[in-house]
This record gives sequence, C-alpha cells and structure tokens, in this order.
Amino acid sequence: MTRFSFSLNATDGPARTGKISTPRGEIRTPAFMPVGTAGTVKAMLPGSVRETGADILLGNTYHLMLRPGAERVARLGGLHRFMNWERPILTDSGGFQVMSLAGLRKLTEAGVTFKSHIDGSKHELTPERSMEIQRLLGSDIVMCFDECPALPASEEAVAESMRLSMRWAARSKEAFGDRPGYALFGIQQGGVTQELRAESAEKLVEIGFDGYAVGGLAVGEGQEAMFGVLDYAPGMLPEDRPRYLMGVGKPDDIVGAVKRGIDMMDCVLPSRSGRTGQAWTRRGQVNIKNARHMDDPRPLDEDCTCPACRNYSRAYLHHVFRSQEIISSMLLTWHNLHYYQQIMEGMRGAIAAGTFAEWEAAFHAGRAEGDIEPV
Repeated sequence: MTRFSFSLNATDGPARTGKISTPRGEIRTPAFMPVGTAGTVKAMLPGSVRETGADILLGNTYHLMLRPGAERVARLGGLHRFMNWERPILTDSGGFQVMSLAGLRKLTEAGVTFKSHIDGSKHELTPERSMEIQRLLGSDIVMCFDECPALPASEEAVAESMRLSMRWAARSKEAFGDRPGYALFGIQQGGVTQELRAESAEKLVEIGFDGYAVGGLAVGEGQEAMFGVLDYAPGMLPEDRPRYLMGVGKPDDIVGAVKRGIDMMDCVLPSRSGRTGQAWTRRGQVNIKNARHMDDPRPLDEDCTCPACRNYSRAYLHHVFRSQEIISSMLLTWHNLHYYQQIMEGMRGAIAAGTFAEWEAAFHAGRAEGDIEPV
C-alpha cells in the first residue's frame, strides 16, 4: 500500500510546491480543498468538482456525526463511496463548529458536551470520539481535536486554550493509533502571540504528526494580523511535512498564505459566494445580481474556460439568479471553484519556475484594474 508522504519539488522564498502521496491519489501543493460540509460540495456533482482541478475535498466531522451519523456512513461503505468521491478526503475535527455553538456547549478537560443545532439532542465530542468518527468516515487525512477561541481574546485565555489543545493533541495521537496509508495532522494554536505559537509548535513536533495545521486564524483578527502570524508560524513547523492553513479564504488571502509557506487551504467562500450571486474573477468580484448585467452579452471572464464562461452570458446568469433558478448556483459555484483552482495552478507553476514574485504582482495588478464596464 502507498503510504502517506510529502515531497517538495521547488521553493521560491518561503513559497513551496510539492506533492502529497496517498493511497487514493496524489495531491498537488499548494492545494485548495473545496468544502463538502455534509458529504457534498453544494450545487456540484463530484465529477464536476474534480474537473475544476481539485485533488482533495474537505468533509465536516461535526455535521456528519449529527446527520446522517458516522456509524451509518461506515455501514454504507465509508464517506468516499457514500458521496461518490474516490480521491482523498480530509475531515476537520469538529472543534471549530463546536466552538461556534455559544451557549449550547460545555467545555471540560475531557472534551465538549453540546446540543445539536438540528434537534437539540445532547452529544459529547472528545479527542477519542473525534478520532473514532473520522475513522468511521474513512478520512484519508484526520485532524486532531482542538479548541479554537474566537479572536480578539486575552492572551491568558488564548494560552489556556492552546495548552488544552496540546493535551488533546496527545490524546488524539494515541487514539488514532498506527494506520498505514492514513495521516493525522496536529493543529498549532496560540492566537496572534508569537511565543504561544512557538510553544504550541514545539509540543506538536514533540508528539509527532504526519502534517501540521496553522489553526486559530481567520476567526476575526483581520488579514493584516493573520499575515503577521504567517510571517513566522509556518517556519516553526517541520519543513518536510505539509502545512495547512484552516478556513482561508479570499483569493488574496490564499496568495498571501502561499507566499508565506502554506501548502494547503480550504474555505466555503467560493461555493457560498456562488449561491449568493457572487463570482470571483481575475479582475475581482462580480455581483451578478446587479442590474448592470441585465443586457450584458459578455461572459463573466473572457479568458476563463469553465462552463459558465464558455456557454453563458452575464445577462443569462443575471436572469437565472434573479429567477432563483437552481442552475444559477450550479454555474456560479463551478466558475468560482474553477477560478480558485486556476490560482493554485498558477502559483504551482510560478514557484517551480522561480517567478512567484512576478506572478503575484500580475495577480494583484489584474485585480486592481477591476471589472470592465458593460458594453
């Protein structure tokens, strides 16, 4: 069996390009993972997601444990068969979603007890249970169970939370066990405090993981603060393991993260934006609901090769969005995911060629131009 491994092909400053090998296929890095929260990337068929260039999807432990249930998914052959996606899947630990249940959760050393947002039923999520759920789902890359405080927060609160997450990381590693072909990632915490990030990284490396995530960002601190942390946090993690920035983000967030040494990212933004009439393009955002597009025969982006741009006008996309037709979500989501994967492909090529700075400058220049006025 192919074991989980990571190899670097090239670097350009801190930016890296490489390959993650798994029994279910290779993942080209830097990689963007579309989010399939409940076993589906909303408005997309799995084959369509693959056509955009995605090598891996993200699934959500919290949502899948509540509905349809991890044990049910396991009886039905695992998440890959259940959702008809045979390539790698990473599942988050459920910690971030539980964190957001303010007033519905109780945190202890053991774990978190909480009430379901669906039906109010009571559940307990611990490091051991999180590992069990992700094993039942058949996740290729499993995330440690952690606690992620919302920012801003006091340094004392962040330190206490980080140290709890490190104790949970050790328990997650023990519960995960020896599973050839599968990977367990640790999650660095520490907010925006460099000393806490260093302490967290040191503890995670001591425990030992197949990959490492930079967690606790994109939770209210703003891009400047996030980039400030990314200027040093990835370098605290092992160079020979993948580095994953969780829950990021907008196109310029992604480019800035790769520039600072990140290999993997995920975000609901491209699919969520597609459902709300927002298209991301090389010239910035297009709000297809705006009346200016009503008579516009042009595609969203004349240089884009996705089905929405090849086959439909802005006028049509405006019409189906305003008419609340399902095809609107389908086409705009496909376009957004395609655009995100084009960004990743462009960065991989530029890093390999040693021209990342030039690529980044062109990326920002195109967005600075803004969307062209309608004909």
